Amino acid sequence: MSRFRPIPTTLLRRFLGRDQPVAGAPFSPAATPSPPVSATADMACAAQTLATRLPDLLLHASHIATTLAAGRHPQRRAGWGDTFWQYRPAQPGEPVNRIDWRQSARTARAHVRETEAEAAQTVLLWCDFSGSMQWRSGHALPGKLDRAILLLLSMAALLLRNGERVLLLSPSGIVSLPPAPNALERLALGLCELAANSSPMDAALPPPALVPRRARLLLASDLLCPDTHIHDCLHQLAAHPARAYVLHVSDPAESTLPYTGRTEFCGLEHEPPLELPHVQSLRTDYAALVAARSQWLEQTTGHCGHTLAHHQTDQSPLPTLLALHAQMSQRV
Repeated sequence: MSRFRPIPTTLLRRFLGRDQPVAGAPFSPAATPSPPVSATADMACAAQTLATRLPDLLLHASHIATTLAAGRHPQRRAGWGDTFWQYRPAQPGEPVNRIDWRQSARTARAHVRETEAEAAQTVLLWCDFSGSMQWRSGHALPGKLDRAILLLLSMAALLLRNGERVLLLSPSGIVSLPPAPNALERLALGLCELAANSSPMDAALPPPALVPRRARLLLASDLLCPDTHIHDCLHQLAAHPARAYVLHVSDPAESTLPYTGRTEFCGLEHEPPLELPHVQSLRTDYAALVAARSQWLEQTTGHCGHTLAHHQTDQSPLPTLLALHAQMSQRV
């Protein structure tokens, strides 16, 4: 007896090497049909549900942000700031109020205390709204899209508190955010509008041409798009140049394949169904292939000068955010 599981079939086809029809289901990699009406309706329903959960997500994100250490982005040059940079000999005509008399008393000449320049940086947020992000393997787990938005809003809250400028990127460019009492709420409303206007076939990764030069990009995705898309996007961002911080969000079932018997898997992005007998016999090889792809993602992002953070939806978001905060606080 078959069982139906709405897991993204792109994951299974890629990892199991099934590029041909399975169980009589038609499959054409070159075909790009329009998404089914039911999938589009599901996306609209998910967007409405997301809007109702938005206040809770915002509150949770703000609470998480308060637990993370505040960070600055030093410029490694003299300027306006609070961090000591260096002492230098006073020049003729130097204002008296700039002279450090304590340091000057230790030497034979007057010295000026300089602080290190600090400047706000712009960080772009990208969220993957493709169909596979709408899925979760159990009712007790958050959806991948919910967790991605929580992670993005938490980091945005921290960045905004540190004086950074945070913008939202869409497939058509930087988003004009709707009015709201504060910047974090404007970002949250912008994410909801993007979710409401998205379709299951939307691109998982941002078009590199839309990213400003030398920008910092924080993107959240399940990375279930073709590997060539990931490789090309990261390399083009590096050549732009821009630096990406990639949040790889996954469901635990995508890593463990916890199903048994004859199972039918239904795609969420217009993939044909995939039926597998004795699916539990594939777990060992499947786990090895999942680990190999995770290693490939690490190597690809690192080779391009970007960083990668993995997050599974059955885990607390705080460790992932701590690791991400440490990566974004490093001097570059």
